[in-house]
Amino acid sequence: MQNKEPQRETVLFVDDEKSYLAYTSDLFENRGLNILTASSAMEALQIVEHQSVAVVVSDNEMPGMRGIELLSRIKEVSPHTVKIMMTGSADLSTTLAAINSGEVFRFVLKPWKKAEMLRAVKDGIRRYRVLQAIKREDEFILHSLAQTIELKDACTKGHCDRVATLALRLAAKLGVPEDVQQEIRYGSWLHDCGKIGVPEAILNAERALTPEEFKIVMKHPEWGCEVVRKANLSKTVQNIVLYHHERFDGKGYPYGLEGSKIPIEAQIVATADICDALTMDRPYRKGFNREEVMWTMKGMSGSNLDPKLVQTLFFLLAEDQPTEI
Repeated sequence: MQNKEPQRETVLFVDDEKSYLAYTSDLFENRGLNILTASSAMEALQIVEHQSVAVVVSDNEMPGMRGIELLSRIKEVSPHTVKIMMTGSADLSTTLAAINSGEVFRFVLKPWKKAEMLRAVKDGIRRYRVLQAIKREDEFILHSLAQTIELKDACTKGHCDRVATLALRLAAKLGVPEDVQQEIRYGSWLHDCGKIGVPEAILNAERALTPEEFKIVMKHPEWGCEVVRKANLSKTVQNIVLYHHERFDGKGYPYGLEGSKIPIEAQIVATADICDALTMDRPYRKGFNREEVMWTMKGMSGSNLDPKLVQTLFFLLAEDQPTEI
């Protein structure tokens, strides 16, 4: 059996001067890294949004969007990507301020020397590996938090795990990239983390909620988003927590977003969330069987949920036959 080749970390160089990009690519050739280049900030953002990038090395003075703004945007999209700034002496004070605020890990003065760039990227890769190790340990912490939330509502034991499993199947069927699927797992676990702020008397009420009580429940997506934002989790996770109660017809909360304005990751988790919630026993009703779930969700197609997602869900449920959901 052949040994599996170790995964190569990706380093992205961003500079509007293509001569610098060519020179840098040559410098890092055959060093065990996957090297990508971008000649603009927007091109760099598209790359980071669609694949895992360990280190971004960006020039600061670029037309359209400065490097300092690009690295700030990358922090939102991919919190664990390590950010290095290439800077001239004229804007060194700006770069140092960015380092102090946590926006930038390190800087390299232009024109840089080979040894300086090699050292900066090597340190950046080391930093990224440490962050990844912390992230792997955080999976246990995130999952434990999800289970703690479930303890507040006796009816929801195992709900977050089941939502994650179904959401990942939906995401895979829709062709969502694997790195985004991992963020969907975390978002599924934590989608209701804002319910920590909702009194248990309201969560477990065996009656219809008063308008005032429902207003409190409606705050949990915003409360939850603040939790995951402070935990420095990705924009994908934040989107799931904040928007999982938006509706396809624009009648959801907290912002009344409509259709494609709702991030797809939030729509995926919302579909899985509703499907699993319908199967759970509640004080006021028994959990639905497969046929009742499908009939109910068909009625939600085009109102609560994207019809395409409902059809994808039905395809997955058909694959599970004859197993009960």
